[in-house]
Amino acid sequence: MKNSQALRDLLNSGKTIMAPGAYDGLSSRLVNLAGFDAVYASGGAIARSAGYPDIGLLSFTEVIERIEKIVEASDIPVIADADTGFGGTANVQRTVRALERIGVAGFHLEDQTFPKRCGHLDNKSLIDTEEMCQKIKVARASLHDTNCVVIARTDAIAIEGFEAALVRAQRYVDAGADMIFVEAPETLEQIQIIAQRIPGPKLMNMFYGGKTPLVSLQALAELGYQLVIVPSDLQRAAIHAMKKTLVELKRSGDSHAMSAELTSFSERELIIQTEKYLALDDL
Repeated sequence: MKNSQALRDLLNSGKTIMAPGAYDGLSSRLVNLAGFDAVYASGGAIARSAGYPDIGLLSFTEVIERIEKIVEASDIPVIADADTGFGGTANVQRTVRALERIGVAGFHLEDQTFPKRCGHLDNKSLIDTEEMCQKIKVARASLHDTNCVVIARTDAIAIEGFEAALVRAQRYVDAGADMIFVEAPETLEQIQIIAQRIPGPKLMNMFYGGKTPLVSLQALAELGYQLVIVPSDLQRAAIHAMKKTLVELKRSGDSHAMSAELTSFSERELIIQTEKYLALDDL
């Protein structure tokens, strides 16, 4: 079964799916090993892994190359952050076909202008609704795999207000989006109203420290959200762990004092499947 069909089946199962954010092959593999049903290829985390902020600095090619590694390391569906499609409608077509070629199960496009910025940063700007609807139509028409899930994201709450965001979301459903992603609601009431007023499958971005209040997975499921992404928690945890290790290396010259916090050599090799690759010499 293709992962696109697997994702469709998951979304139709009645279960709310959580997709932790990965930014490279290793983090994608860890999401798989932890028993999740899907992986989110986070554009923001991919940018930060290259040392850049999430303000559209990485090129289409750089992002696609990284998402390909995330897909290769995963046995479960990958949902990709396609940003704005990296430009106009022709760029959307090229982006969508590249994502389909490397095996993503679904992706989201957003209605920011290009270059975009993180959905929880200020001073964003939007393309008009008609242009975004055309991008959605082009994205759907460009796919050979009709099961690939097209998710439309609107960042309108911060720019045009909550009601305008709902109007945009409805227009995007009408344009052919399989799922709606209203970014950065600021209250529990807004999260509830989105669920009540926007038909069809819905995605919620949920992480600690953003503009959106934390709501439990169970509560989001009860409201009717089918997919919950957690884009940057793995990366933030990794940053914290690396900083702590670097402090110890600087202090003592080695990491033996925190050995209990380090993945062992053998476990690391198991995670990256070293033996599987070495066994190819014995075929």
